[in-house]
Amino acid sequence: MRHDGNVIFSPFGLSVAMVSLMLGAKGETKVQVENGLHLQALSQAGPLILPSLFKRFRETLSSNQELDLAQGSFAFIHKDFDIKETYLNLSKKYFDTECVPTNFRNSSQARGLMNHYINKETRGKIPKLFDEINPETKLILVHYIFFKGKWMTPFDPAFTETDTFHLDKYKAVKVPMMYREGNFASTFDTKFHCHILKLPYQGNATMLVVLMEKTGDHLALEDYLTIDLVETWLQNMKTRKMEVFFPKFKLDQRYEMHQLLQQMGIRRVFSTSADLSELSALARNLQVSKAMLEVDERGTEAVTGTLSEIVAYSMPPVIKVNRPFHFMIYEEISRMLLFLGRVVNPTVL
Repeated sequence: MRHDGNVIFSPFGLSVAMVSLMLGAKGETKVQVENGLHLQALSQAGPLILPSLFKRFRETLSSNQELDLAQGSFAFIHKDFDIKETYLNLSKKYFDTECVPTNFRNSSQARGLMNHYINKETRGKIPKLFDEINPETKLILVHYIFFKGKWMTPFDPAFTETDTFHLDKYKAVKVPMMYREGNFASTFDTKFHCHILKLPYQGNATMLVVLMEKTGDHLALEDYLTIDLVETWLQNMKTRKMEVFFPKFKLDQRYEMHQLLQQMGIRRVFSTSADLSELSALARNLQVSKAMLEVDERGTEAVTGTLSEIVAYSMPPVIKVNRPFHFMIYEEISRMLLFLGRVVNPTVL
């Protein structure tokens, strides 16, 4: 997962997928998932505390009509695979998982069936999640999240103009640059030399934009991005009248999640020694993540502490996001991180 290009994924979606899998995991497999997601304390409070919390949060998100966020789960099960009824019932209860009988022996038919379901539920935004299917597959669990956020105050398309976006000190591209004048909450971190800007959505969600002062410094920040640091930024925000230039962009990326999860210490679940006996006596699991995000004048469509000195007043009256930046989209009340990403080149998916 360590590369210097565009990145987008959903921490919320990943957490839902792994907590769902924990319903079928035991022993060291379950412990690794808990530790990797830093959920040990909650999990120790009771076996179904985590699923219950995610169920409650999912229901809260779904009932927020302004937010326009949809999520769901599919279990594509091979026709002769003996999956435990208890796991299916729990998965349905807590994650509203829809079970779809699938003939993986006919891999092209299975691929078409699964892509059809995902395409329909994501309103055509993810038409082709699966390219290839192993005919020996017995079970594929899919969790999706679709977000169509509307800016609290939209950018006026009449002010969008082609402008320069600096990829580094030597290269640049032309992008559609949106513009809006108004009141924005912002701050400046003097330790990391970065501007932090809030762009609120309707329905208690926010995009946080982190822009380094100098082009090319964005990768250095990533090792220090923690919940505590972000909270410090938010606590030191000050609202003032500003002019903001922000590029339109679209990201569409697919990851084999086992690569990321293994870096987090979650290895056993992807090995032959995985203990998923609560799911099935024969269980093996495949996790794929695909995230898509599009930002325009109307809003956004989308499918870990260092103490810093913060000064709220040093934000310039004009901020131009014309170089690589990071963004986070989170729900305000719970602080749940829905999407996290890095934009190095807005012209590349």
